[in-house]
Amino acid sequence: MNNHDPTGFYLQNLSEAPNAQFYFGTDSLGRDIFSMIWYGGRASIIIGLLSMVIITLIGVVFGCISGTANSRIDAVMMRVPELINSIPILLLVLLLASVMGTQNVLKISFVIGVTSWCALARIVRSEVRQIRSSEYMLAAQCMGGSFLHTMWTHLIPNLVSTIMFVVVSSISSSMSMESTLSFLGLGLPVNVISWGSMLSLANKALLLNTWWVIIIPGLFLVTTLVCITNIAYFFRRETNKRESIL
Repeated sequence: MNNHDPTGFYLQNLSEAPNAQFYFGTDSLGRDIFSMIWYGGRASIIIGLLSMVIITLIGVVFGCISGTANSRIDAVMMRVPELINSIPILLLVLLLASVMGTQNVLKISFVIGVTSWCALARIVRSEVRQIRSSEYMLAAQCMGGSFLHTMWTHLIPNLVSTIMFVVVSSISSSMSMESTLSFLGLGLPVNVISWGSMLSLANKALLLNTWWVIIIPGLFLVTTLVCITNIAYFFRRETNKRESIL
């Protein structure tokens, strides 16, 4: 399909417009954008998936603990997401990213994940408080079931359909945040190819009038985000249908 190295620098073809040799053109460093799109998409999607895993783990565990705790502990725990949300999320991510130094896929996934779990924790906590007095929960507690056993066996299976929209949506929001950080110069370095790091050259592309360096990666990113959002809405519709039947 294409014989260009996504990490190669074709110095004799700097900032070339799309043509028969370079289907999507080249950037100011002489790299083939067509190859970089397919290669860098993996890093962007991996960041979205890793961030989603971190968000889900923290949000579900925190929400389950808060939802099953007594009112005093619950009140104290819910102040934590309120405190985090009192700080603009982008500012908090920028602060952590700058403290952690040079970014890689794992670091940036961690930064995005640990700052984006609050909404999920609130939803989980609300659902758990509704079902914690159900018969099967009381039976599990009377039989001496541990918190982890109760959470894994009884709570999570009843939460899956409710939280799927937020969980899937967190993939697209994490990919967007990675692109924003890269554009601001605090994301992945230019030598680590992702759609976000490709967009970090946007300022130089505007000065050189090389529109393809911005438009093409941006189109692929937006298309992927729209697809992920549609998947999330599908889960929401299915959940609403199931609840209406019940």
